[in-house]
Amino acid sequence: MTDAELIKSIRIVPDFPVKGIQFFDVTTLFKNPEAFAEVIDRISEIYAGKGITKVAGIESRGFIAGAAVAARLGAGFVPIRKPGKLPASAISESYSKEYGTDTIEIHADAIEPGDVVLIHDDILATGGTVAAAIRLVKRFGPKAVYANFIIDITDVPRIAPIPDEVPVASILSLSER
Repeated sequence: MTDAELIKSIRIVPDFPVKGIQFFDVTTLFKNPEAFAEVIDRISEIYAGKGITKVAGIESRGFIAGAAVAARLGAGFVPIRKPGKLPASAISESYSKEYGTDTIEIHADAIEPGDVVLIHDDILATGGTVAAAIRLVKRFGPKAVYANFIIDITDVPRIAPIPDEVPVASILSLSER
């Protein structure tokens, strides 16, 4: 499946969640079995042989492909959630995003020192969410951290830098305009 075919399967929703934001809805990509399989194949190929022991998926669309990639790589899956959604002791990190602020949490026992962690989310835009997720994961002392996205929105200014030592990959690049 080509990039163009994958992109065609993504729904674009104007003015969501607020006016002026163009939202790339990957749930339409997930419901297409060929497109979903292609996404999982492409992501898994990037990280095969890198020793990934945990995939940390960011709520909520990061859970879908993240869990499938974890299973494919033989790794555990760790959810990164909004506050109050995890049932056990959790640590949190707040961050800025394009249209406000937010907080994410991870279970306090989710990652072991020495784990190799792949953080996965559907979209990279301003970088705020993934930068917060990286800060959370690094508190555990992992051996290495990677960040992966289905879509990198290339024309949105990055307001939160991703550390240079964290390799970042996406399988598609799109423009918001």
